[in-house]
Amino acid sequence: MLPITASDTGIRMGLVAERAAAAYGDTLITLDHDMPLLPGAGRQFTFAAFADHIDDIAARLWAAGVRPAERVAIHKSPGFDINILSCAAARIGAVPVQLSPGLDGASVLALLDRLEQPYLVTDLAKLDGPLSDPQLANVAKGVIVVAGSRPGTVSLAEPAGAPRVEAVVQELDEPALITHTSGTTGLPKLLVHTPRTLHGRYRPQAKLFDLVRRHETVALHVSYVHSRMPLALAVLLPRGVPFLVMDDAEPDHVAAFFAEHRPAFVESAPNSFMEWEDLADDPRKPFANVKYYSSTFDAIHPSTMHRLLHASERHHPVFYQIYGQSETGPLVGRAFTRETALGGDGRCQGYAFPGDTKFRLVARGGKEPSREHPGYIEVQAAGRVLTYYGEGERYAGQVEEGGWWRGMDVGYRTEEGCLHLLDREVDVVPTIHSTLEVEDTVLDRLDELTELVVLRGPQDEPLPVVCTRKDLPLDPARWREAVAGFPPMADPVHLTLDELPRTATMKVQRIELTRRLHEQLAEEERS
Repeated sequence: MLPITASDTGIRMGLVAERAAAAYGDTLITLDHDMPLLPGAGRQFTFAAFADHIDDIAARLWAAGVRPAERVAIHKSPGFDINILSCAAARIGAVPVQLSPGLDGASVLALLDRLEQPYLVTDLAKLDGPLSDPQLANVAKGVIVVAGSRPGTVSLAEPAGAPRVEAVVQELDEPALITHTSGTTGLPKLLVHTPRTLHGRYRPQAKLFDLVRRHETVALHVSYVHSRMPLALAVLLPRGVPFLVMDDAEPDHVAAFFAEHRPAFVESAPNSFMEWEDLADDPRKPFANVKYYSSTFDAIHPSTMHRLLHASERHHPVFYQIYGQSETGPLVGRAFTRETALGGDGRCQGYAFPGDTKFRLVARGGKEPSREHPGYIEVQAAGRVLTYYGEGERYAGQVEEGGWWRGMDVGYRTEEGCLHLLDREVDVVPTIHSTLEVEDTVLDRLDELTELVVLRGPQDEPLPVVCTRKDLPLDPARWREAVAGFPPMADPVHLTLDELPRTATMKVQRIELTRRLHEQLAEEERS
């Protein structure tokens, strides 16, 4: 079996908007937030204006001293201007490094040190908060702020109107973008993308967006610093599709925003869709015009898909579930309908994308991979990143003979060829077949739950963490009935959604949550 290889076509982030503007200059981009980088841009602008903003900021970065091949770390408060900065840096041949706004200061400093004297683009809120450590001056070549001023920094507000700079066309296999892993197991790894590998990720996503009619609107609520966002731009802009970019996922805001703009395609993370479930009954009918939902980054519960599909008033709406990894991009996917969502197995992630991805299962502990004995999931993908920046040996250690990538998830393949994801190896609880499977089942049985996470307790027992609608107490009798038939579990720990540590893509940081709860339980035993 030959390995999957990326094509000889590349995605060049700095040029996508300019080329799209030539054909669809009047098409609109709508935001639900302001951009401190461009206070005069407003919340709605055309593709032509978007391309001009990128060219303008590229000129300002050049005036600030940034040059081709230099790394430009972007760590600022959340907003779409993160993506304008990334495209602008790429336009002058620099390598944008997208660092999550949610990273703590120590992690940012460690990553800047690994990047070997990058420029840092940030804002005053970060400099006054997590980046107030004087060590910052030692790990950054220069500090650039998007607005305002601060001694020892360069402000992008100052070189406004700087002479425009000719765009740099990067080679196919040169570093073009650096993102990072979710950090669920420690300090994030820095992922190096090239124009060629970005195109490998583009192809499966382009097939999905080919379903959208050009006059209909796409709504995006995804992490600004995940590779998904620049690739969404690479897909939507050349197709002339108007789109919304959302920063605020609070349900009432989402209902009002969608009621006004009536998107036909909505993409977000599973946890956001879970928070929006109750909007299925909202009188404003925010999902009435949605024909397609797309969930990325993690598995989604069948009951969530069922409710949202029934909130649409379109004929035969579809919910697409895409499974992938930070290092590889999209790997497998499958579609659910009103008729199949609730009865579907939430562990079934779908099928490989022909020509773009392959997967196989490798034995753990010498046992043939099966539902009872899940194996390591290994994949080949045209979108697999070039390396981990500064950790090349670590990256090479996960590449098997033949170009297979082992991402440390475990699962099995059905007779029909569907990939079933059971757990990450580090999240396995010894007495439970699959924590994710338990979570799916119990969430389906208890409507009052908004989240359930099953962790490994101090004695290796299953330790459930629950969140409820309006944070109301959970009825113990209903809980016992819902978990009947599963191995014995500890009493559930009740938290609010805000108390759950999350990654940039809204995944629950299970290892960090486990650590906190173990410390809490140990302290309670001592007291």
